[in-house]
Amino acid sequence: MLLQELREEIIAYGKKAVEYHLTKGTGGNLSVCDRESGLMAITPSGIDYFEITPEQIVLIDIQTGKIVDGTAVPSSECDMHRIFYKYRTDINAMIHTHTTFAATISCLRWNLPAVHYLVAFGGTDIRCADYATYGTVALAKNAYKAMEGRKAVLLANHGLLAGGANLAEAFSVTEEIEFCCELYYRTKGIGEPVILPQDEMERMVERFKNYGKRTEEHEEI
Repeated sequence: MLLQELREEIIAYGKKAVEYHLTKGTGGNLSVCDRESGLMAITPSGIDYFEITPEQIVLIDIQTGKIVDGTAVPSSECDMHRIFYKYRTDINAMIHTHTTFAATISCLRWNLPAVHYLVAFGGTDIRCADYATYGTVALAKNAYKAMEGRKAVLLANHGLLAGGANLAEAFSVTEEIEFCCELYYRTKGIGEPVILPQDEMERMVERFKNYGKRTEEHEEI
């Protein structure tokens, strides 16, 4: 089967998203880009994550948008995934969810400021893209523009889109940005949160580039 390993990985992370309460029912979508073949693999539309089979994961040509393989209808948001693979070489996997707190902030059409240093998993801050109907090229373009220089974007009155070098990173970004959206929601409810300065967040973004990697540099204590 063409790109069988990637198809199975998408199914595994789809189930994980449900188990971690990052999505419900058939909401959201996941995809992976295979640079060698020029194809993207994406979840099908309207099928429970625990019922999806590898054959139903749809393969699409990144440049043309033509369906190459798959027995099901691709997610309605396939263009929103494809635009990133077509124009950003640092993004090879994407996860779109309707997580509660990210969706809440997006319904207010607020950007997510640096309320916590973990926002740096997605960027110095996370913008909210202009609203557009789901499944449209307009939404894809709005998301792409608002996610410039970042790995996550809020979709107005909709939810969250996160990307990474692979599904593991995209999943981590999803988790951390949802957590920070919850913090922002809760702190706004009892006061005015103190926002971290731009220079600190730029430092955090750089530090997270080596997160989990061994470094030989040490400061004196």
